[in-house]
Amino acid sequence: MAQRPSSSSSAYNKFILYENRLRFYIIASNAADSRHRIIKIDRTSQDELVVIEDEAEYSGKQMSAMLKMLDDGNKNSGGLGKAKVFFGIAGFIRFTAGWYMILVTKRSVVALLGGHYLYHCENTEMIPVCFNHKMEKPAEEQRLINIFKQVDMSKNFYFSYTYDLTSTLQYNLTGSSRQVHGKWEFNDRFAWNFHMLTAPFGEGGPIKTNWLLPLVHGHVDQAKLTVLGRVVFVTLIARRSRHFAGARYLKRGVNSEGNVANEVETEQIVSEALTTPFYYPKAELRRRPSPNYTSYVQYRGSIPIYWTQETNSMTPKPPIEISVVDPFYSAAARHFDDLFKRYGTPVTVLNLIKRREPVPRESKLLDEYTQCVLYLNQFLPADKKMIYCAWDMSRAYKEKTQDVISYLEDIAEESIQQTGFFHSGPEPYAHCLQNEEEGQSEKVWRNTISLQNGICRTNCVDCLDRTNAAQFVFGKRALGHQLYALGVVEHPNLAFDTDAVNMLTEMYHDHGDTIALQYTGSALVNRVETYRRMPHWNSHSRDIIENIRRFYTNSLLDADKQQAINLFLGVQNERPVTQPSVRKGYRRWFHEEYLQAPYCIGDCDKGLKEFVQNKSDFWTEYYRPLLFTSLGKHFAYSMNSTLKLPGKTAKDMNQSPFETHGSSRRRPTGYAKNFRRMHGRLNHLQ
Repeated sequence: MAQRPSSSSSAYNKFILYENRLRFYIIASNAADSRHRIIKIDRTSQDELVVIEDEAEYSGKQMSAMLKMLDDGNKNSGGLGKAKVFFGIAGFIRFTAGWYMILVTKRSVVALLGGHYLYHCENTEMIPVCFNHKMEKPAEEQRLINIFKQVDMSKNFYFSYTYDLTSTLQYNLTGSSRQVHGKWEFNDRFAWNFHMLTAPFGEGGPIKTNWLLPLVHGHVDQAKLTVLGRVVFVTLIARRSRHFAGARYLKRGVNSEGNVANEVETEQIVSEALTTPFYYPKAELRRRPSPNYTSYVQYRGSIPIYWTQETNSMTPKPPIEISVVDPFYSAAARHFDDLFKRYGTPVTVLNLIKRREPVPRESKLLDEYTQCVLYLNQFLPADKKMIYCAWDMSRAYKEKTQDVISYLEDIAEESIQQTGFFHSGPEPYAHCLQNEEEGQSEKVWRNTISLQNGICRTNCVDCLDRTNAAQFVFGKRALGHQLYALGVVEHPNLAFDTDAVNMLTEMYHDHGDTIALQYTGSALVNRVETYRRMPHWNSHSRDIIENIRRFYTNSLLDADKQQAINLFLGVQNERPVTQPSVRKGYRRWFHEEYLQAPYCIGDCDKGLKEFVQNKSDFWTEYYRPLLFTSLGKHFAYSMNSTLKLPGKTAKDMNQSPFETHGSSRRRPTGYAKNFRRMHGRLNHLQ
């Protein structure tokens, strides 16, 4: 079993900075202000970064005495100076001379997951470490600083002090049968500030994640369904890979390491808020895992062959060129082997690019990608072959040859049945009630968890508009299965035009817009409503504006954007690939062990039980019992919900979130059973 990151209720989430001419003193405190640590950073050396962390943990009184002693001992160098409050260190960066420290100075809560807060980074500050910061090339230093600041760290960067946001819920709760994180306590693929965390200390040194924060670049959103007093949280987390990252026309296809452009892992977590943490309160001196957490993971990424688009022609749609002939598809082999390692099998490849065009453009990629998958598949065992589905989504929509959404729902249902989804333990109460109704008095307890092994990999040419619509359909089908597993609905088929699906649609719109802005500089052009043939009156003009904005950004701003991203990520001397990479075996292009399931029922069930037994409470951090806080300011009460959807009226407030608008207002008969299930749970807990 791979080791998971350790988290504790004493995790440090408040920081105070003191400074003088000789040192920085950073006081790290937990939420209850009961435990404190001190970190010292030397300010006399410009070439070397010297950080000393006191391993001792201090109480409030002890820390006050320590600060007084430090103040008295530093009278000659200005004492401790004025205190500065901040919320974490995002890392250290160096340009031509001297180190800078990046502080998170403002944050906001965006989600609550199992008692763990997830934060959005609202503002940062860059402070030179050396007191006498001398620059031999001040103009070059300022130029690089200006480039670095083009990556706006106040937008779409997220972190958590106690929850590993770089990893999936399934990995965090259960572990994995193989080590997918390397030597770090987090998944460095999705830690965008990885260079700033490791560069000062060397990649071989440990990272103190309790005061250095891994930042995820992407999107985090959370909303809640309210069903007869039951509250169901829906959380959407998008993680953008730091490998081969960049602007649209400058990052296409794959690199020699098998990393693709615009790679995003999207996780949809659905949980019932019966209790806050990932476990139920102690029963018979032992905690048991809460069975109320589910998650489904899907993936998007550029087509893993060598292809480019040159923007020199200043045309809205530059021609697509397959830049390097790779007869053995070496880069694609590395890419899919890595997917096997991270997610297991089966891997479904959903390719949505165009098949027939007046002038061949996307269709060039279709032929090459199809040959790629066919070539690689012939060497895989029969039961481990990739499932390849190529479908011209644009043609189906324009020519009305197929119902786009229905066809995607069929693919999604089949894929979910093959890969499954994570569920922290099937709910026993529904089975108990069902048996009692059938005249059986015995109780049925099924404690086995459900796991997701395998992934659906979706792409179009940009992995934006069509891909986001397809991922929404997969998310909608997964939501039905997740709610059904939690005992909230009686069947997994959710209808459109219901509050629940409308809420999920808005979440995927925000998700798609954010990823599109990060990759192209403009929002989505075609949305879910487009493929449902429900365009708004202003949708045509909005599409034109977004296309113009996308063309302008890609033509004039992408080069500067790419330079800033490379500087932020620590990418140096990046050269275009001119010939395919060489590998030892062309038939055995995969690792045999990666074809085995990374998540096994026995190991993961044991890992989940160990997790809930060994982790500390998060009640203090969430409820803050020593701090006066109004109920309305608690995030769980102020987050978006089905009761706050646009266009809601007073009559809608009592309507089921699963009932189609405009249909009969009569509630389905299953609601009586759901109500009884809820009371059965509460009685059991009491």
